[in-house]
Amino acid sequence: MNFFLDIAYPDQASNRFELPAGLYTIGRGEACKIRLRHPEISERHALLTLRETGITIEDLHSSNGTVVDGSPIQEPTRLHADDVVGLGPCLLRVSPAVAAPAEAPASPTPPPLPGPPRAPLPVPAVEPRPPEPAPMPAPDPADPMAAILREIKNQIHGELIQRLDLKRMTVSRIGTNELQQKARETIRSIIAEVRRNQKLPAGIDPARLEKEIYDEAMRLGPLEDFLADEAITEIMVNGPGQVFVERNGRIELTGQTFMDDESVLGVIERIVAPIGRRIDESQPYVDARLPDGSRVNAIIAPLSLIGPCITIRKFSKRALTVDDFIAFGTWTRSAAEFLRLCVLMRKNIVVAGGTGSGKTTLLNVLSGFIPPTDRIVTIEDAAELRLVQPHVIRLEARPPNIEGRGAITIRDLVRNALRMRPDRIIVGECRSGESLDMLQAMNTGHDGSLTTVHANSPRDVISRLETMVLMSGLELPSRAIREQIASAIDLVVHESRLSDGSRKVTCISEVVGLEGLQIVMQDLFEFKQTGVDEKGKVLGSFMPTGAVPTFFEHLKSRGLHLDPAIFDPSKQGGDA
Repeated sequence: MNFFLDIAYPDQASNRFELPAGLYTIGRGEACKIRLRHPEISERHALLTLRETGITIEDLHSSNGTVVDGSPIQEPTRLHADDVVGLGPCLLRVSPAVAAPAEAPASPTPPPLPGPPRAPLPVPAVEPRPPEPAPMPAPDPADPMAAILREIKNQIHGELIQRLDLKRMTVSRIGTNELQQKARETIRSIIAEVRRNQKLPAGIDPARLEKEIYDEAMRLGPLEDFLADEAITEIMVNGPGQVFVERNGRIELTGQTFMDDESVLGVIERIVAPIGRRIDESQPYVDARLPDGSRVNAIIAPLSLIGPCITIRKFSKRALTVDDFIAFGTWTRSAAEFLRLCVLMRKNIVVAGGTGSGKTTLLNVLSGFIPPTDRIVTIEDAAELRLVQPHVIRLEARPPNIEGRGAITIRDLVRNALRMRPDRIIVGECRSGESLDMLQAMNTGHDGSLTTVHANSPRDVISRLETMVLMSGLELPSRAIREQIASAIDLVVHESRLSDGSRKVTCISEVVGLEGLQIVMQDLFEFKQTGVDEKGKVLGSFMPTGAVPTFFEHLKSRGLHLDPAIFDPSKQGGDA
């Protein structure tokens, strides 16, 4: 059975939609099935129940209350055909549809459907006000076709769980391939039954419906298509009703949604369970990774007030190379050759930059310069580095168990790595007291080590390292810390994400030494922005500064050659 829903905004004519029986949350929030875009409507304002046995409305503790025929309601209230519901300044009227339309509308926003003659909804006398700012267009949850599709998916998904008992089959000894095959066959069978009973509206593709339900039940739901799209580098799920992606450096809102909070939680569980991590009320956030190495962060209630949130930093399915970075404009061939020789000379390098600037990707490229004869130990919170050398030991930190015990930190792993006879130590990111252990390793025979640090500039790296050393709990004097830093760090490579979304190495600096209490640094290469073109692309050149590294003369003694002309700005054309 279907129902007519008439909605009237202030100073606007009413609009009519046709909805199937079901539960509909009404409010301003993105996750509401019927979204009323008005500042006086609460995020979750009311709950509308449409059943053959009757229509009820319930206020969800909204700020402005829910009114039926002028009387505020305090509990679920049964509605009659002519009752007018007031939600703030918006008015609604619900009535059973007297006749189903001959053909389902093909347009996502159908024209008002025919119905019995009735008086128009009154327009509330309120002062006009500007609509709420909406920086990006979003799909309208009040779209009846979207509501119908969500309801059908919910019913089929529930039937799938009941028939297959997915939880029992998952924990049993049944193989993954067999489980997936059974789920796909069952979904196909349920959809066929729905079509035979003529309960699948026209305009809904059965094959697409089968894929979406399968993805939500067995895989990562609406995220599967985004993970397969190589142009997308970041996926951001803000609760069940909103999914953003970063495509070609630009953030955009997609039309994909999840059915409810439970669907998002199911996706999170499928991500974290294979790597032995957990997320629940006692541990409501987690860092994880996908099988392809993509980084995942998830956070749920009670910390997240909008529902479960997922952030996925995708990595390229193909490991990026020096030539890729040159093609992207991340650096120049001269800078790449200089850094390659620095890695071969076993210089200790810190890759710095802000969030999302590409530090880990750059660290992976620099790690590729390490000779295959070296024994490498990598230490990460969530294993992301993909090294091609034959002698690599990968270590990953471990979070505490449900009792709050058993945590193995990055600092613990750095200490342990020193006993593993490493030639090189690569720490995915220094963010705390492990910085002291990393500096000590660099100063005690483990030259050629690499790590990353969050910092806004090469000079900020020094102050950040000093602060993180103090987080180790040792009250060291400032001079002792700076002596450690000046002795351990040879180069700082700074990368930035620019306004057009591109990632560029903006500075390569050498740590020269310590003079008094001040660490002396000199910039060897830097990116100078000259402007922005009509399409918003950043213009500029990556050029040498004219300074020559203090260890340049040591190259010959190591059997390496580097043309000194690469440090002469007058002989470099620069790259935009």
